Amino acid sequence: MKKKQSSKYNVVVGIPSYNESDTIPYVAKTVGEGLEEYFPGKKCIIVNVDNNSPDNTKDAFLGTKTRIEKRYISTAHGVRGKGNNMLNLFNFAKDAGAEVTIVVDADLKSITKEWIEYLGRPIVEGHDYVIPLYSRHQFDGTITNHICYPAMFGMLSMDIRQPIGGEFAFSPKLIKYLLKQSWTESTRQYGIDIFMSLSAVLGGFKICQSGLGTKIHKASAPKLGIMFEQVIETLLTVLVQNKEAWTVRNNGDIFVPDTFGLKDLAEPQELDINILDLKEKAQTEYSKYQADIKELLAPYAFSRIHEMFEVEVFDLTILLWTQVFYSLVYRYDISKSSKERKKIINSLKPLYFARSLSFNYHTWKYNVKYSEMEIRKSALGFASQKYYLWGLYSQGNHLKPVKTKKNSTPRTQRKTPS
Repeated sequence: MKKKQSSKYNVVVGIPSYNESDTIPYVAKTVGEGLEEYFPGKKCIIVNVDNNSPDNTKDAFLGTKTRIEKRYISTAHGVRGKGNNMLNLFNFAKDAGAEVTIVVDADLKSITKEWIEYLGRPIVEGHDYVIPLYSRHQFDGTITNHICYPAMFGMLSMDIRQPIGGEFAFSPKLIKYLLKQSWTESTRQYGIDIFMSLSAVLGGFKICQSGLGTKIHKASAPKLGIMFEQVIETLLTVLVQNKEAWTVRNNGDIFVPDTFGLKDLAEPQELDINILDLKEKAQTEYSKYQADIKELLAPYAFSRIHEMFEVEVFDLTILLWTQVFYSLVYRYDISKSSKERKKIINSLKPLYFARSLSFNYHTWKYNVKYSEMEIRKSALGFASQKYYLWGLYSQGNHLKPVKTKKNSTPRTQRKTPS
């Protein structure tokens, strides 16, 4: 009788997907090569966690020749979402007793076998969560650049450059913690990455970043609308549920996780964007939600924003953008219904488009290094305007006065002056 194969694995690499039959073979092949070279002697498996892709992603994955064992796991028919794929992966990794769990996107064109080392090694050495560092075009990753990165920097004092990057690694302790958290519908969709990063920070886990070089993948612009809604809903919900983490005054230090992997990142991929299309989206969304925006914002802020849309000259400054965002965080927190919160997310969308346009106009003729400096300025702006956010709560009597505490935020990382 054939002995039943053990279901225990030392290293699990997950590839979440939906309709990625054209790119997943290269990713699976490269992952296999990385596992062979950098985790020899370890029992490894590559798992494609999928949403029943109709384009034969399953066959493309399983048909790829690798020396590493492969497994295909899908959500039930009709169940979509990257978060649901990650939930399946986490449950598999937990049951497998995985010491290291790595995740890479299925649409990657720039992945190398070294990525497996750069992501997995820090977990072996005692970290709980590895976040990627990439060289990316300044017009790529706009939700990260204009909202997620500066919000985590300003509100949680954490300098995590790519909190929704797509490539991560996890310790078993963090996976068990994530599985115990509340997973909303947006978390089960595109909100999963920011959910994981926020959970790791707020849970006090040991975090590091790892340089991977250039990220080249399919453009996310076609999915930007729904992605924005799900990411922002998750971001705002987790932040207001953990208000104690950012309403306590600290000494102003910004904490930077240790960095592994590549130190010098290559030039990013070229990226063409359609400014006219972005302007049209901004105007369309503003027309739909203008009345709500007027209701939600202070008169001076609405007046300036309305003028931008009227004359179609976008110059949403860091200061105004920060105050607008913090105003909507506050309104989201005190809202009593899901309908009201949905209105706030919808109102933020055209303002985010306006900030993206303002940034694009300002940086298009400069190099990536200059653009990174501007993104850093935005993050520092969010940090400096934290008093504006506290003031909103104080005026509304939703925040009790708190004393200044030194090192009040849950960190185990090194710090850098802001």
